[in-house]
Amino acid sequence: MPDRTLVCKDCGKEFIFSEKEQEFYKEKKFENDPQRCPECRAAKKAQLRESRGNGPREMYNVICSSCGKETTVPFKPTGDKPVYCKECYQARHK
Repeated sequence: MPDRTLVCKDCGKEFIFSEKEQEFYKEKKFENDPQRCPECRAAKKAQLRESRGNGPREMYNVICSSCGKETTVPFKPTGDKPVYCKECYQARHK
């Protein structure tokens, strides 16, 4: 399956529907190709989230339990488990 060039129905810009994406769509049994470029797809998802009252996530300031750096997380820490910055979290979950 070679990469395919598609045209976004919202902005008219061409975008690549990669072989890897096509395999993902086939695996998930999606019957239609994407109609929007990645940027318009993200904007559409954000618009839908806001219209459902699911606006931007509330973020909480925390100190990383590993490196001590100040960071934010999308959940309210309870204090009974360690909380990590993005870098330390990724390093622990490789």
